Amino acid sequence: MSRPNHIEDYLISLHTEQWFGWSDSKNKIYANLIIHDNSKTKPTEQECIDGLAQLQSDFDTAQTNRQTKKASGKQKLKDLGLDDDEIQALMGA
Repeated sequence: MSRPNHIEDYLISLHTEQWFGWSDSKNKIYANLIIHDNSKTKPTEQECIDGLAQLQSDFDTAQTNRQTKKASGKQKLKDLGLDDDEIQALMGA
């Protein structure tokens, strides 16, 4: 999974079906956002910006937590007496 980097990533997270599109698919900016499903409301540009920022923050936090847990696990294995080669063989890293 890659880091969210466009308001489209936020829009996709809002609903499961294809509820939005772009009036110009080569220029995916808020001004070109169109809603296909009348039961859905168009989020404001600021909601898209804030939503994307939150997705990015959540992604970054998850990445940091994953790296922290990996380092913690390696240290625990070292504390148990495994050397770096043994740890690499177990973890692949």
